[in-house]
Amino acid sequence: MRKLLISLLLFVTPVLTFAQFRTNRLLDVGRSALYYEDYVLSIQYFNQVIMMKPYLYEPWFLRGVAKFYLDDYVGAENDCSEAIRLNPYISEVYEVRGLSLIKQGRYEDAIKDYDKTIDFSPYNKGLWYNRVLCKIESKDYDAANADLDSMIVMWKTYAKSYSLKAEVCLQQKDTITAGKYLDQSLDVDPYDGDVWAMRALISMSEEKWKDADQQLSKAIHLKPTTPNNYVNRALARYNINNLRGALSDYDKAIELAPNNFLAHYNRGQLRVQVGDDNRAISDFDYVISMEPNNVMAIYNRAILLERTGDIQGAIRDYSVLIDEYPNFWAGLSGRARCYRLLGMTAKAEQDEFRIFKAQNDKHNGVQPRWSKKQKLNVRKKSEIDFNKYNNLVVEDENNIEHEYSTAYRGHVQNRKVDIDFLPMYQLSFSQYDNGMKSYQAFDPDVEEFNHNYNISDKLYVKCNTTPLSEDESQKIFDMIDMLTDSIMASQNKSGNHLLLLRAVANGVVQNYGDAVSDLTKYIQNDSTSSIAYWQRAVYQARMNEYNASQGIDVKLKMASAMSDINKAIILNRKSAYLYYNRGNLHAANKDYPIAVEDYNKSLELDPNLAEAYYNRGIANIELNDIENGVHDLSKAGELGLYNAYSIIKKYSKK
Repeated sequence: MRKLLISLLLFVTPVLTFAQFRTNRLLDVGRSALYYEDYVLSIQYFNQVIMMKPYLYEPWFLRGVAKFYLDDYVGAENDCSEAIRLNPYISEVYEVRGLSLIKQGRYEDAIKDYDKTIDFSPYNKGLWYNRVLCKIESKDYDAANADLDSMIVMWKTYAKSYSLKAEVCLQQKDTITAGKYLDQSLDVDPYDGDVWAMRALISMSEEKWKDADQQLSKAIHLKPTTPNNYVNRALARYNINNLRGALSDYDKAIELAPNNFLAHYNRGQLRVQVGDDNRAISDFDYVISMEPNNVMAIYNRAILLERTGDIQGAIRDYSVLIDEYPNFWAGLSGRARCYRLLGMTAKAEQDEFRIFKAQNDKHNGVQPRWSKKQKLNVRKKSEIDFNKYNNLVVEDENNIEHEYSTAYRGHVQNRKVDIDFLPMYQLSFSQYDNGMKSYQAFDPDVEEFNHNYNISDKLYVKCNTTPLSEDESQKIFDMIDMLTDSIMASQNKSGNHLLLLRAVANGVVQNYGDAVSDLTKYIQNDSTSSIAYWQRAVYQARMNEYNASQGIDVKLKMASAMSDINKAIILNRKSAYLYYNRGNLHAANKDYPIAVEDYNKSLELDPNLAEAYYNRGIANIELNDIENGVHDLSKAGELGLYNAYSIIKKYSKK
């Protein structure tokens, strides 16, 4: 019996150890996929862990984070709730569930979760900040003020405390005190675009239009992609008679938010004033397509259609208004005038008879000029007053958009710098698809590999890695299983190519650790394969980026990746992709001059490699060589990488 028990223990222990290793491996790969924003894939990894060990809180929590990124806030809440049931002592789980509740508008429940996180981390000002926002959304201003008073005591130089104090004052209609708190916030941090925008709202409410213009200009300088700032500045500029600037701001707002109602409507009104009737009609067309029952827009379009000679269109719009408002005398008069222009005298007389007594001596048919008094007037968006048909429109209430503070902000780009280098070229089972139809990535060594082994799922060279759907990732997992069976059945060098294929498959599903292991075995059997060193360098670099984000020292591993890419270049000196990749490794080390040299060599070998122009442009900008940087980005844009133009716009003025 003793021998039997010992033998069972010897058998069970390795099995348990392997199961633990596999669980940890799946969790690590899932975290990596989460880091690289492949949320669907990460969920599949966490699903596997949950199936094997449903009593672990971490896979439930991480799956909840992935669902949060995918806007599945109910699913994120449920997964976090399960993680809390399994382990109620992890602050981050309450935080993510709180964010999910916020996204559902359940602020009271979110406050309870933030109460819990603050119990765990009482000096985390981001948590206090979010709880205050929830209390403001719940209109519990007394509780919000109490929290803010505590925050100001704990963090005297935290500018957002003062700006939130100002917001509470605004909600309580105390604009004077709000202005004082905003000034305090700006004294502490003059680089917060949202605070400048709030300060401008107070100036606008006091009709201090020049101040509002200056304050919104600062807000736009700091946050140039917020459409509402341009809409508000346009109104301020309109009131100081800067019509060209106002029109330019409406154009920019529409560029950033094509469906912005106020920008289209007010741009139409300004175009009327400057005599650009046809383009004003196009703006009102768009407004009406968004809100088919917007009678004020229909009335404006009717007047413009009549003025520009589209009499049938004007009659149509006037008729819509008269059906809605039978006693709308100006509409009846306009329709009667249009009927007469078409020779429809009987219909015209019917309309005229209805308005004869009410408008006996009123001159109709010409849109009145905007007096100075009229110009300064605006109307609320929901207000219907045909006497204000030519007024600009403002929102019924100026709502302040909040950005909640969190380490899990929804998209990884929020933790990255504003300009990123494009990724390395690597192998995949799908073709190059960077949007450039005239270019196809090609490498002779890869083609030779495909030809020699007559591979059904061919290898391709590509630069970008796109998130996989559930079906696509399952197909790759099935391929990995099939390749594993084939490798097990072929324990000799003739099956060595299968290791490379499995490495690429593991790379596609971001299992970089197993990919590196397969390539290491492959290189042991064939140390002359350039593509093996190439891919191992890529996968090691991807692991390095993730590990560095977790606070792990990756200097030695970075040197390993550089060594591999150097060996690949020695074996294949004519590959533009290898020099490009080495340039990326130097750029990751901030060795920008050396990176530029590698991008130069890459472009000597392939003058149409758009990514090399793009990355060389960014490297030159990092070296403060703006002129050459913009020139390279222009070439990248010309070759099809249109994102380059947004960077050009940012730096060309410099």
